[in-house]
Amino acid sequence: MLLIPCPWCGARAQTEFGYGGDASVGRPPDPQQLSREAWLDYVYLRDNPRGPHLEWWYHAAGCRRWFRVRRDTLTHEVLVSAPPGEAIEDGSP
Repeated sequence: MLLIPCPWCGARAQTEFGYGGDASVGRPPDPQQLSREAWLDYVYLRDNPRGPHLEWWYHAAGCRRWFRVRRDTLTHEVLVSAPPGEAIEDGSP
């Protein structure tokens, strides 16, 4: 079982969390101006990286907060977690 370290509650079983997607993809700055095709690309087209990757997680069965996790997609090792807006070990905001 995967243990995910919630920044507020500590390490908990993966079953307590909901996966929120790729945290390295930013929301379009002006969504009202995007074409339908651009929205489809934003919502559905994602890379499938191998190695460390930044993800959003939601602690549904705990504090009910969103946070970011850097997880290795090859080994599933969770490297670090942090609240939104707080820097993660490689210096990314």
